[in-house]
Amino acid sequence: VMTQDSGNMDNNSQAWRKVLVTGGSGFTGINLIRYLLDKGVSVRSLDFAEFTYADCKDRIEIVTGDIRDSEAVAQAIEGVDLVIHCAMALPLYPHDDIVTTGIDGTRLLLKTAQKHGVGRFVHISSTAVYGIPDHHPLMEDDKLDGVGPYGHAKVEAETVCREFQEQGMIVPIIRPKSFIGPERLGVFALLYDWAQDGRGFPMIGSGNNRYQLLDIADLCQAIWLCSTLPDDVVNDTFNIGAGEYTTMKQDWQAVLDFAGHGKKVKGFPAEPVIWTLRLLDKLGVSPLYKWVYETASKDSFVSIDKAKRILGYAPQYSNQDALIRTFKWYLEHESEFAEASGVTHRVPWKQGALGLAKKFF
Repeated sequence: VMTQDSGNMDNNSQAWRKVLVTGGSGFTGINLIRYLLDKGVSVRSLDFAEFTYADCKDRIEIVTGDIRDSEAVAQAIEGVDLVIHCAMALPLYPHDDIVTTGIDGTRLLLKTAQKHGVGRFVHISSTAVYGIPDHHPLMEDDKLDGVGPYGHAKVEAETVCREFQEQGMIVPIIRPKSFIGPERLGVFALLYDWAQDGRGFPMIGSGNNRYQLLDIADLCQAIWLCSTLPDDVVNDTFNIGAGEYTTMKQDWQAVLDFAGHGKKVKGFPAEPVIWTLRLLDKLGVSPLYKWVYETASKDSFVSIDKAKRILGYAPQYSNQDALIRTFKWYLEHESEFAEASGVTHRVPWKQGALGLAKKFF
């Protein structure tokens, strides 16, 4: 249990007896659970997927259930005084699962937390709430325009959070950029697979756009700050991203350089590639979902000035640091997931038609 004399807290910070992490079996969840355990926090996980991490399994409480199930949610929140809400159906899930998990699940969690007198509820949103923007950097008070079911559900989930803020709950909202780190596969496994095999990598567009990423360790830092700083400081909305990033071409080239095969990132005209991916998407053989291929050729970065100023957020990893750190993990653990594929961030996504293109690079 975390205490004020643990050395991790200051006198104005909150100390929590027990923390519930929703989506504890996912990529964000496991990295956050390890981070919290290192801080001396007592943790409970709620996820419909089995919790399979041997290094943590005996150190936390595990509730297996869906955040849309009132009985599972009540069981998970009983005796908890902080909820960190990471659970979400990812963009490759069916439409109804995305919308009901994102909106109905968030409302049920908040309602149950309120009923049980939970002191704080940290909501992990996404910069997908900004849609496809017409300016950069994006600020927390910019208009929200969710693209597709995932973006829409994230926008509506934030609306639900604000309803409970207005009722007196402390509900910090974190909007992270696309984040990577140990355990993260998903779409990034495409790059790592090609880099490892001595292939170059195709880029949608010239690659001269700036696309900010985020290391999971820096996201955990932001969550910790929103969990421990005083109520009046954190009850707000914060963009979280890397502090240093160059262009897509430069950042992704760093992985190919680290792989050591002398291969290069190669840009292709954006519009023909996007139209091709739209067609492949309709045919069910695209490895990329709409949000990825529609935005990959465009600038995408947010201002983190507010989080730095108010929370004291201090990102430790640049885009290139984060990409290479994750690639190293991929190389060390590849044998564990070589035959796996699916729709979560913890397994590689199927390469689909891109698998055929690989031999040309």
